Amino acid sequence: MKNFILSLLLLSVGIFALPAQSQKTLYDFKVKDIDGKTFKMASLKGKKVLIVNVASKCGLTPQYKELQELYDSYKNDNFTIVAFPANNFKEQEPGSNQQIKEFCTANYGVTFPLMEKISVKGEDQAPIYAWLTQKALNGKVDQEVTWNFQKYLIDEKGRLVDVVMPSESPKSQKIIDFIVGK
Repeated sequence: MKNFILSLLLLSVGIFALPAQSQKTLYDFKVKDIDGKTFKMASLKGKKVLIVNVASKCGLTPQYKELQELYDSYKNDNFTIVAFPANNFKEQEPGSNQQIKEFCTANYGVTFPLMEKISVKGEDQAPIYAWLTQKALNGKVDQEVTWNFQKYLIDEKGRLVDVVMPSESPKSQKIIDFIVGK
């Protein structure tokens, strides 16, 4: 009996001594860019990142202009934008990856990283968006994507910091303060 109790005690101490499962970060994900090439999010280590789901036929599509202006202003300050085209809301991104790329370049001069079209919600939700939207995965907040141009702020260590709703300008004070560290 004494050995049994000692074994249980050692087992329980061993269980509690196991290292805690660490939360995933942005850097754990690999995605495809708009040209179909693998893009390792780990390549963004040390940068603040704004992730945004975009669409070409949405009332908020003019935010592309503000996103590009934001990128131009801060791209040399360890900041980047990563855009994911998605057709989840009223089929407002019906085009192919090539059509999306051409649209963004011709109409808004987009130079920030564009990824391939994905699903940002539902049964076919991309893994990176599951992480962005579920507190159990990101350790910060549950926040489903409500519409096109929802923004997720990621710190230099790849952790989700905050969510900015679609109608808020990419150049809002909240986003600027995040970038400059206020």
